[in-house]
Amino acid sequence: MRARPTGSELLRRREYDESDVRVRPGKGTRPRTKTRPQHLDAEAAMVVSVDRGRWGCVLDGDPPRGVVAMRARELGRTPIVVGDQVDLVGDLSGKPDSLARIVRVTDRRTVLRRTADDTDPFERVVVANAEQLFIVVALADPPPRTGFVERAMVAAYVGGLKPVLCLTKHDLAADSEFAAAFEDLDLEIVYAGIEDPLEPVLELLNDTLTALIGHSGVGKSTLVNRLVPDADRAVGVVSGVGKGRHTSTQSVALRLPEGGWVVDTPGVRSFGLAHITPDDVIGAFSDLAEAIEDCPRGCTHLGPPADPECALDNLPGKQARVAAIRLLLTALNTNDPWFRGHADG
Repeated sequence: MRARPTGSELLRRREYDESDVRVRPGKGTRPRTKTRPQHLDAEAAMVVSVDRGRWGCVLDGDPPRGVVAMRARELGRTPIVVGDQVDLVGDLSGKPDSLARIVRVTDRRTVLRRTADDTDPFERVVVANAEQLFIVVALADPPPRTGFVERAMVAAYVGGLKPVLCLTKHDLAADSEFAAAFEDLDLEIVYAGIEDPLEPVLELLNDTLTALIGHSGVGKSTLVNRLVPDADRAVGVVSGVGKGRHTSTQSVALRLPEGGWVVDTPGVRSFGLAHITPDDVIGAFSDLAEAIEDCPRGCTHLGPPADPECALDNLPGKQARVAAIRLLLTALNTNDPWFRGHADG
C-alpha cells in the first residue's frame, strides 16, 4: 500500500501552481508566421514535361537552358502541366541531379481540359497556354470518326484554343469527303500525310504553342518526327525526368527548328466532356452567344422536338451553322465506345 504524504510534503506542493509547469506545444499548435518569401530573384520558365513529381522546365523558353524542378511546399497541390509559365528558384544550373523549385504558376491564358468519360467528375488539364489544338485524324486505318473531332473541337472552343483539323494518311484515302462534315464550322483543315508537303503545316505552327491530340495509330508520332527530326534526343535533353519510360505515355513540349512549340500528348481512348455544358459550347461562338439569352430556362439548344422554343431556330441565314453547332452539342451526349479499349501510345 502506498504511503500517505506527510505534512511537509503537502506544504511543498502548495508552493507550486500551473505556471511553474513547462508544456511543450504540439506540432499543430506552434505559432507560424504568415509572412511568405516573395522570391524576387525567381526566373521565368515554361514547363515542357511532367513525370512523377518532377517538372522539366526551360528558362526563358530557351531549350538549352533546361532544368528539373520540384513543386515548392507553399504551392500545396497546385496542378502544374505542360505549357504552364512558372517562376523558379534554387539550382538553375541544369547539371545532372540538380533540382530547382517552382514557387509560382502564372495565370493561364488558355487551357485544354478533358475527363476520362462523360460520368467522370474529375477534369484533367491536358495543356496550358496553347494557342492552337491540332486534332490529328487518319483518313484510313483506323477509319475516321466525326465524334472525336467534334468533342475535341468543343474542348478547344471552350478552352480558348483555335482548333485545326490535321488529316493524315492522305495517300490511303485521297478522295475522302470526311472534311466536308465540318465546313460550316469555319474549321481550318490541313493535310499532313507522309507524302504531303510540310510547309502548310509549318506555317500554322511557327511562333505558336500548339497541342497535338489524336487516337493511337493515326500518325501523330510520325508527324512529330517530321516536324522535329531529333525529337527523341530533344525529349531526353529538355525533360531529364523520364527515367527511360516511353515518351508517348506523357505529354512533352518540343521546340520547332524555325520557332514555336508543339506539345505531343499521349494517344487518347476517349474524350469526356463532363465539365462542359451546352451554354459553354454556344458561348464559344460570339455570333450565337447573344441569341441564347432568349432561350427558355433549361434549354439544351438541340432544337425540336427536345427544345421547340430554342432561340437558335430564329436566326436568319445561320441555319447551316446552327446545324453544325448542334452536332457538337449532340457529341456532349455520347461517348463513342470505339475509342475505349485501345492502348495509349
